[in-house]
Amino acid sequence: MNRRHALQWVLGAAAGLALPPVLAQSARYDFWFTRLRYESGDWDVDARMPSNVITSLIDYTDLRVDPTEHVVALSDAKMLAAPFCYLAGHRLVEFSPAERRNFERYVRGGGFVFVDDCNHDIDGLFAKSFEAQMAAIFGASAMRKLPNSHALYHSFFRFPEGPPATGFELNGWGDDLVHDYLKGIEIDGRLAVLYSNKDYGCEWDYDWRNKRFLAQDNTKFAVNIVMYALTA
Repeated sequence: MNRRHALQWVLGAAAGLALPPVLAQSARYDFWFTRLRYESGDWDVDARMPSNVITSLIDYTDLRVDPTEHVVALSDAKMLAAPFCYLAGHRLVEFSPAERRNFERYVRGGGFVFVDDCNHDIDGLFAKSFEAQMAAIFGASAMRKLPNSHALYHSFFRFPEGPPATGFELNGWGDDLVHDYLKGIEIDGRLAVLYSNKDYGCEWDYDWRNKRFLAQDNTKFAVNIVMYALTA
């Protein structure tokens, strides 16, 4: 059972939500970008990031990509149908009972969540509170460092040295450190939660016209993340 079939099964089991609209969405697109809105913090950061990621997926892959970002409440069972979810912020993360229930159901049911700490700071409020939430749901040892040999780093483009650094790290913002690893939570041998302290969201949050000035397209790693989410 692949991610999409697993998610459709989970969604069909969720009370109060009809399955046919989800099947219709799946028939039209291979991928749609879903940002998770949560009640406790500033979820609406890096507003231009999704459009840049979507553009790169269209440019580099053969996926049928929905050109529109979808914002869905984490407490809404509709998020269970998404092939990929993004969650970010600077502030407190404290899930409500409904948010916690959907997050766990989605992750255990085959979903993939990319979580980015926009403080690029391992000791910041977002980092501490989000990691506490993950420990409460999945156990204190569930979040682990990913080795540079992980399939994520060669799912489309090759990143043999692991996660690429961001300009925020290299320019001395945040904690003045270059984080040379990402973390994740695996469920049944697959990466289900990808967690970054590198602030990729802000790294990819720029006017699309500025991409022509980049020596190396920094959104290529976003393509890897999405392709891993869809195929692992």
